[in-house]
Amino acid sequence: MYSVLLVRYCPAVNFLRSLALNTRYTLSRHRREMRVRDLVAENRAPISVLFYHRVADCYPNDWTISCKQFVRHIDYCREHFEIISLAEAQSRLQKKHSPRPAVVITFDDGYAENMRYAIPWLISNRIPCTYFVTTENVRHGWPFRHDIENDRPLDVNTVEQLRAASQCGVEIGLHTANHVDFNCITTRSELESEIIDAKMDLEIMIGRQVDYFAVPYGMPQQMRPAVIQTAKACGLRGICSAFGGYNMVGEDPFHIRRIHGDPDFVRLRNWLSFDERKFRHNPTLPTDDVLEETGVCDKTSANGTGKDATLSATADLMDSASLLGGASLLPNSTFQT
Repeated sequence: MYSVLLVRYCPAVNFLRSLALNTRYTLSRHRREMRVRDLVAENRAPISVLFYHRVADCYPNDWTISCKQFVRHIDYCREHFEIISLAEAQSRLQKKHSPRPAVVITFDDGYAENMRYAIPWLISNRIPCTYFVTTENVRHGWPFRHDIENDRPLDVNTVEQLRAASQCGVEIGLHTANHVDFNCITTRSELESEIIDAKMDLEIMIGRQVDYFAVPYGMPQQMRPAVIQTAKACGLRGICSAFGGYNMVGEDPFHIRRIHGDPDFVRLRNWLSFDERKFRHNPTLPTDDVLEETGVCDKTSANGTGKDATLSATADLMDSASLLGGASLLPNSTFQT
């Protein structure tokens, strides 16, 4: 255990790891660029979907990135990739037509600080993003359990903030009702409450249709067949994982793979430059599932059926800046470029 903590928190170890990764990236850069050119020529350019949790300069933790780092990430993406919406990414996969490397920006959970910096900055720069929230935390203002366990409960978004962001062009997506671990769900009623009921609740909150769903934790063990089937059955257009991976033409466009927006820029750049080793490492998802409902087992197969914001719209809502968190939203924000 202590060796794991040493690797994670020791600055010297992290520096050496970043140095080694940067060296590998530099040595393989030409080969990566040639591989991407080949994919572009075949209309199979990779689409990378980044996910963030909290952008803030206070109370740093493992799921927070500073405002300066976040802007650096997005500026790098704007320089080297086309930034597109989640719907556009899915459309390209469905049409089997991906003409250039692209990046999608997403957020998970629903932290209030995002409405003070990151979301207004994206809106003012006309950069599309999808913002996944847990409905019960928003409804009741409850801090997330992982923050409480970290001895630092943090503010979550309000319904008013989500409505205002949605009116500015931010797509609001579902992240379950209670940020549950689907690997621990045993009954169909629990599953439907966290997906179907939560989707309807969120649509009432924001007054718009909800099309996309990000699975909390998003590892292969949470991407259960019953979860995917339930998401399809209630009309969701896509489901997002979080175990890392590129979205390529020929893969299932309903399942959107995402990469963590790592605060370590070297690691982020390594992912986005199309690392062939990571591309080959594609985890296998579960194919069989069993849920119980009032003592009856229900076996499920994985094959079950079941844009951009305008500046004028931004300005209109910025007149009511308190909806999104205060004066820091106004166009003269220090983080605007």
